[in-house]
Amino acid sequence: MKKFFGKVKNWWKRHKPSKRRLIQLYAALLYNANIKGFINGSIYKGGTKNMCLPGLNCYSCPGAVGACPLGALQNALAASGTRAPFYVLGIIMLFGLILGRTVCGFLCPVGLGQELLYKIKSPKLKKSKYTRILSYFKYVLLVGLVAVIPIMYSIVKFPVPAFCKYICPAGTFEGAIGLLVNPHNADLYAMLGPLFTWKFAVLCVLSVASVFIYRVFCRFLCPLGALYGLFSRIALLGVKLDKNKCTDCGLCIQHCKMDIKRVGDHECIHCGECIAVCPAHAISWKGSKFFVHPNAEISPPSEEKPLGAFFAGAEDAATPAQVTVAPVSVDAAVTEEIVIAKSETPDPDGVAARPAKPKKTRAFWAQVVAWVCALALLVSALVYYNFIDKEADRITSEVGDTCYDFTVKLYPDEEEEFTLSDHRGKIVVVNFWATWCTPCVAEIPHFETLQNNFADNVVVIAIQGVSYEPVAPFIENKWSGYNMLFAQDTIENDVPHTFKQLGGRDTWPITLIVDEEGVISFTRQGSVTYDVLESEVLKLLAE
Repeated sequence: MKKFFGKVKNWWKRHKPSKRRLIQLYAALLYNANIKGFINGSIYKGGTKNMCLPGLNCYSCPGAVGACPLGALQNALAASGTRAPFYVLGIIMLFGLILGRTVCGFLCPVGLGQELLYKIKSPKLKKSKYTRILSYFKYVLLVGLVAVIPIMYSIVKFPVPAFCKYICPAGTFEGAIGLLVNPHNADLYAMLGPLFTWKFAVLCVLSVASVFIYRVFCRFLCPLGALYGLFSRIALLGVKLDKNKCTDCGLCIQHCKMDIKRVGDHECIHCGECIAVCPAHAISWKGSKFFVHPNAEISPPSEEKPLGAFFAGAEDAATPAQVTVAPVSVDAAVTEEIVIAKSETPDPDGVAARPAKPKKTRAFWAQVVAWVCALALLVSALVYYNFIDKEADRITSEVGDTCYDFTVKLYPDEEEEFTLSDHRGKIVVVNFWATWCTPCVAEIPHFETLQNNFADNVVVIAIQGVSYEPVAPFIENKWSGYNMLFAQDTIENDVPHTFKQLGGRDTWPITLIVDEEGVISFTRQGSVTYDVLESEVLKLLAE
């Protein structure tokens, strides 16, 4: 039995997760703290969805409690037209100034997924000058994201969040698949088409490539990493190279799996693995001065690393002989003298005493406090999103409620209005949609068919939930001649008023059916098929 536990202990020493891996797992769980969303198959729509998270995490993921900065930037560019979306840009710049590409190395769930796939045993593609050249392609995508979208807006009056719509694997895996695997969303399968097939193919290709190529998406395609890379030189946290100590041996470049030319450049994700392999101890953490006071007691190199490793935790795979970095930047000889002075306490009687036990440094306790606070934050988030925030569960008004008597402006003549109470005696089918929402656009023909088949008893109105200017040309181009009504919701403080009054949050499409007396008889978040619509209308007509 003792031998068995010894084997278990040795296995754990070899395979235990590094601090960086723990932080990556922590960030992924914190970003997706709405666990009940995976159970219910719904998207969280609470107040924190208005905030951007640092890493790439899809807004439509059932567990997501915040917005993806890349998606928010594209939507802001589309909504603001030729004006700069300073609010979203300011948040991303703040992340860049503080963290830079440390976000990629520590706080991005997509990066974590790729690293786990790369652990699968297989032949690996080594980096070369060709991969270095390909790494600049993400900057081409960044330019297209920031510059081309406003140009498209000014020319064709219909910008498209192209990266999220056609490429982003996070949206496909976390958003689409995260919703489709839930039995509650079985009706969504009817809405799948060529676009989903394309994006699923992109996801499969990138997933397989990640087994053979380290962080293939991060290195070649991610515009968010390219954007953060612009802040590498000035970011407050990350790794730094002391050129006075550097001997240009090149071990750090050889050891790094990213396409860097030097430590800390725009391709560096600041994972900290290079610290352990530098024989000259020329690589350290920028942020260590925020956590370790210059006059703090210095521990021997073999002891726990300082809180410079809070974002660090160089991979634990490094051997103890390699990890000899002092907690603060102090000459090695001075460090040795201090360690000897601390450990060899003279005996009053002239007899050598036992070496004094090393004291736990300020950095150690700061690290303990940091982890305790981090765990407290995670537990609080899990409790709040899954047990306390009940209001966010409300998708639309409840069945049986009297529907809010709304008034909206109709397209194409916005001087004409639609008021719900003016249509008492008829069944009113209300659909909230948006031009950028692919499922919304795909299901509009179902509502037109319903309008034509039940023209004497039903009024169908599709209400655009966001005030994008190109809505009228979009409708004219795709659905000219439709008999159903199209309207624009009233926007109050950047929030669709009717949509909010009827219980909607941030997710389209949403469909409501109001009976002849103004009472809600049916609600549905997400896409709806024609068979479902027809069945609900026939139920009301049969009563």
